Amino acid sequence: MLDYGFFLDLAIILLCTKLFGTLTRRLQLPAVVGALLAGFVIGPNLLDIVHETEFIDKMAELGVIFIMFMAGMETDVKKIKQTGKASVFIAILGMILPLIGGIIVTGFFSHGFRGLTQKEIFQYIFIGVILMATSVTITVETLRETGKLNTKSGTTILGAAILDDILGIIALTILMSATDSSVSIFVVLIKIVGFFLFAGACGYGFYILFKFFSKKYGQRRRVPIYSLVFCLLLSYAAEHLFGVADITGAYLAGAMISSITLCEYVNRKVEVTSYMLFAPIFFASIGIKATIAHIDLHVLLFASTLILVALLTKVIGGAVGAKIAKYNNVEALRCGVGMMARGEVALIVADRGVAANLIPDEYLTPIVLLVIVSSFLTPAFLKLAYKKHKLDYEYT
Repeated sequence: MLDYGFFLDLAIILLCTKLFGTLTRRLQLPAVVGALLAGFVIGPNLLDIVHETEFIDKMAELGVIFIMFMAGMETDVKKIKQTGKASVFIAILGMILPLIGGIIVTGFFSHGFRGLTQKEIFQYIFIGVILMATSVTITVETLRETGKLNTKSGTTILGAAILDDILGIIALTILMSATDSSVSIFVVLIKIVGFFLFAGACGYGFYILFKFFSKKYGQRRRVPIYSLVFCLLLSYAAEHLFGVADITGAYLAGAMISSITLCEYVNRKVEVTSYMLFAPIFFASIGIKATIAHIDLHVLLFASTLILVALLTKVIGGAVGAKIAKYNNVEALRCGVGMMARGEVALIVADRGVAANLIPDEYLTPIVLLVIVSSFLTPAFLKLAYKKHKLDYEYT
């Protein structure tokens, strides 16, 4: 007989994520922090009224696909071109330093660097990959609120953050594919290249098809449905035909749709479905999994060090990248601070690592804490960086 208990679980998750999300928004923090806290409160850590189930896991998986699909649709290639080499330097250095920092911190608090097994090597690298991601949402909302989004530094931060997400997803794809010891790295790279070629061909066909739909149907509900079908098919193809992470397929599907005239309409419709149901379940599920039962002094010290290194390496990497692009000291500092925030992508990568047994369950809690701490600090420091020196100019 069908167990209808999942109705109650869904009701509790949606209500609590909304209430906590509203609270964090009033504190000028992103709603994702509220959703994480909601999962933490209703899960085994405190109230113990909602537990991880197969149903919640599958709904959370759909939440990941929706989030990455929308992230792809919001990718503005023009912004990346506009900021040019500065965004590239900031993105690359803002990824290399956190990657190295994550590996060093994990090695120091784990098994050291001698006589490592392949699993331990992947574990170290995976923590570094988690630290590579930058939250576009948190930084953009802060810049928009302060009226600095269209300044030179603001546009550069946005372009670098978008590049961070793209490169981070590629790094995750390579790492997840390389964990299969029976497959050579050469085969892995061939599969990844093959998938991108396959996705490009599908994207071209999709573009032609939707160009026809936009003329024939305009803003009809069938268009978002067809778009979502394309996203799910590309996600399936990525995972099952090429051994590439499904979120890569979802992101690429969204990025391809970003070029069609009906993109804004599709994004608006998909966003409603995502934020009403699937995204809250995903973020709450992370909070539910992030148990504090196994946290001891060692894990606490690891979490504190990891958060400090994650924030500093982003600031330094972003600032140095900006200086290489010949930005002045003030602009470089703003770019570095703007890259500090971690959000959805870091959580998705961490969740993938736990699911693939690449990182222990107890490592999820430090990542959740990193997202929360960086969500608190980034807006405050970014506002300070722009308040101290008000002179900046529009970047058009």
